[in-house]
Amino acid sequence: MSEFFAMGGYANYVWPAFGITAIVLMVNLLAARRQLRQTRERLQLRLVRQSGKRVNT
Repeated sequence: MSEFFAMGGYANYVWPAFGITAIVLMVNLLAARRQLRQTRERLQLRLVRQSGKRVNT
């Protein structure tokens, strides 16, 4: 098992690469979710403003 984690002597390169990849994927996921939430909020505001304008005119 320790031989697997040693990666044939390349563990110093392989494991940080896996870690960086996992971090980048998580940041990407969180940024996409935040962008989706912001877009939904902007669209909601836009709909409220448009419906408000129609009622007032």
